[in-house]
Amino acid sequence: MLPNRKIRNINLLAILFLLMGSYTQARHKLPAPVWENNSKGGWITLFDGKTLNGWHLFNHIGPPNNWTVEDRAMVCLGYNGPSGAGDLVTDRSFENFELVWQWKVDKGSNSGVFYHVVEGPKYKRPSETAPEYQLIDDIGYPGKLEEWQKTGADYAMYNPAENKILNPAGTWNTSRIIFNKGKVEYWLNGKLTVKFKAWDKEWQEKKAAEKWKDFPDYGMAKTGLIGLQDHKSKTYFKDIRIREL
Repeated sequence: MLPNRKIRNINLLAILFLLMGSYTQARHKLPAPVWENNSKGGWITLFDGKTLNGWHLFNHIGPPNNWTVEDRAMVCLGYNGPSGAGDLVTDRSFENFELVWQWKVDKGSNSGVFYHVVEGPKYKRPSETAPEYQLIDDIGYPGKLEEWQKTGADYAMYNPAENKILNPAGTWNTSRIIFNKGKVEYWLNGKLTVKFKAWDKEWQEKKAAEKWKDFPDYGMAKTGLIGLQDHKSKTYFKDIRIREL
C-alpha cells in the first residue's frame, strides 16, 4: 500500500495531466481567424504577400511596373505619368463589403483606397467614379491640407473625426471600410472616422457643391473594383482582405 503522500502526489499529477489535455483539446477546437476562411461569407485575401496576382493597372492589361512586393508588402514606387494611370485595381468587382488593410506612407507621401471603381475609355482615373478613403502624411505633407484631404476622410466629401488615431509616417496603420447598401463607415486604428449614407440628400448636395460637381458618375456605381492610388509617392499596403456583405 502506498503512503498517503505518494498517493496525493499521484493524484496531483493525474489532475495536472487532465488539465493539460483539456487545454490542448480546447486550443485545437478554437476557430481559425475569420479572415483565413475564404468560403462564402468569409474573408477573401486580396494580396498574398508574394505577388500582384489579382490586380492590374487601371484601364490597362499586364503587370504594373510602378508597383512591387517588398517584405510581404505591396509597395507603390511612384509613377511619373498622367494622374491615375499608375493606380492599381482588383480584377474582381464588389458590391457590399467590409474591407480591411494595413498601410504606411513615407514622410510627405499621399495615397488612398478607392472602391466601386469603374473602368472604360471615358474615364482617365478611378477618382472620376470611385469614392476614396484618404491616406496621407497629415503632419509631414509639404503643403497646407484641408480637413477633407486628411487621413480617414471621404476625400473631398466628408471630414475625418477629430479624435482619430493616426500613427506617424513610416509606421503601420490599420484601416477599414464598410459599405452596405449605401451605409458607409470608415475606420482608422479602431476609431470611426467617417459615417455617411451614400446617395441621400446630404450626399447629393455635397457632390453638387464640391469637387465632384463636374463628374456626374462619381460615386454612383453600386458595384466596382477596389483601387489603390499611386500619387507619385511611396506607399505600402499589406494584409488586404475583404468579405462580402
